[in-house]
Amino acid sequence: MVAAEIWLYLAAASVALFAGVVKGAVGFAMPMIMISGLASFMPAEQALVALILPTLLTNAVQALRQGAGEAWASVRDYKRMIATLVIFVLLTAQAVPLIPQAVLLGALGVPIVAFALTQLAGRQIRFDAKNRGLVEVLTGVVGGVYGGVSGVWGPPIIALLVSLEAEKRESVRVQGVVYSIGSVALLAGHLGSGVITMDRLGLSVWLLPPALAGLWFGFAIQDRLDARRFRRWTLVVLAITGLNLIRRALSV
Repeated sequence: MVAAEIWLYLAAASVALFAGVVKGAVGFAMPMIMISGLASFMPAEQALVALILPTLLTNAVQALRQGAGEAWASVRDYKRMIATLVIFVLLTAQAVPLIPQAVLLGALGVPIVAFALTQLAGRQIRFDAKNRGLVEVLTGVVGGVYGGVSGVWGPPIIALLVSLEAEKRESVRVQGVVYSIGSVALLAGHLGSGVITMDRLGLSVWLLPPALAGLWFGFAIQDRLDARRFRRWTLVVLAITGLNLIRRALSV
């Protein structure tokens, strides 16, 4: 392995470790951190494949922390959103090879920066949840379209859970369940899109140990840190990395 490849693997492992810590501590943001961090020094398609297995495994751990019964109950409760999200992930994943690199980098960077800055400004996105069925379907469409292209589907789902005033434990569990199923759909979609290669999948496997180590470390420190301050600094990092993606999009 040449020096450049060693550097890439170590840098990618550092991103996965940090993303795992954040996910364990606050329950979300792993795909956003990984896609923005990894795409800062590797092609966007490679970054997208690299995040698939770490997010799939860590989300499964998060989903099952309260037991399989609770996880299955979340599947039943949010079945409309999950079904819609899966369909649109499978559909939009096929478009990734057709999207120019500059457009893909910009499509990744702009929403990440927008999400981070609105959160830092204290503005929580909410939906009108009076017609829950319709809102779930719309959430699945938005999350699925963006998830198939970038692996990031968190913001609309978080907005839905906030709008429904989901209890904290339920919110974390539902996110784990939805993201796990979405990750399986993302893997299946890109097996058909041609984006996944053995080298890229090998990098994704390489990132599993640091992602899991970070997740468990995040669980351990969850109750010991000032969660608000930690989340704020996470959003700052997201905003910076998202701006770097936009910079790269403009320079391609």
